[in-house]
Amino acid sequence: MKVESLAYWNGDWVPIAEIAIPLDDVGFTMGVTVVERLRTFGGRLFRADKHLERMRRSLEIVGWDAESLCDELQTAMKEFVERNRDLIADGDDWSVATFVTPGASPAATSPTVCVHGNPLPFHNWAEQFVTGLDAVTVDVRELPDNVWPTELKCRSRMHYYLADQEARRTQPGARAILLDQDGLICQGSTANVVAYFADRGLVTPRRQKVLPGVTQEVLYELADSMQITASEADLTPEEFAAADEIYFVSTSICLLPVVRLDGAPVGRGAPGPLYERLLALFSEHVGLDIADQAHDFRVRS
Repeated sequence: MKVESLAYWNGDWVPIAEIAIPLDDVGFTMGVTVVERLRTFGGRLFRADKHLERMRRSLEIVGWDAESLCDELQTAMKEFVERNRDLIADGDDWSVATFVTPGASPAATSPTVCVHGNPLPFHNWAEQFVTGLDAVTVDVRELPDNVWPTELKCRSRMHYYLADQEARRTQPGARAILLDQDGLICQGSTANVVAYFADRGLVTPRRQKVLPGVTQEVLYELADSMQITASEADLTPEEFAAADEIYFVSTSICLLPVVRLDGAPVGRGAPGPLYERLLALFSEHVGLDIADQAHDFRVRS
């Protein structure tokens, strides 16, 4: 019999199948949900303090009680791993999600708070560590910061959904890259994008225009240890396409190489040498081989 993971739900620990958002919860009716997603390495939460820092800022932006909610989430995240530790198989790791909504209408003064998780679906990207992936620059644009600040991580993501749909229609299996309102490179639907130029080092879109990436920060720390320059700049689609290497960077995948952009090869059209070095250093940093773990899980599945 399959054993269900336990989830934190408004102060209680319940089987994940019992979690249900009430129809009048503002997180459902209006999509008002602040969220963070972490992952484990070797069964331990990675950079939980940085994710909580970003969650705190998101809660402050929407005007909720950031201090008490972050204290609650911090305790619940640690307890989530302990309560579900027997479900984390050897060699496996989990995605751990946290979210907060304002609660039920009309008052919406009693927040809904949840921490839940599941095994990472390595089969979705395992081969891409070796083969790379396609990306498409889509017509759907990133929202301007006068809609909400780019540092707010929330579930209101219709534009990301539409961007991914457009990318898949253009190139099956491709991931979307969105431009900002000025037509400059912004970010992927679920990841930061980073370009590498042999004469400039790593270059990311200006951080005030994108969601601050916890994993991107790790990547830049690793680059600094290799004495590789990392900077921010406005990048036109043409400049971006001329990069020697391009990466998607996010919590679950860590680091994946883009080998084709809008149907044209990026660099040599295969994962580049700097990607290989960065992935190896990232693996050393977290204490396991990131690509091998994903591949082994896919084989076992």
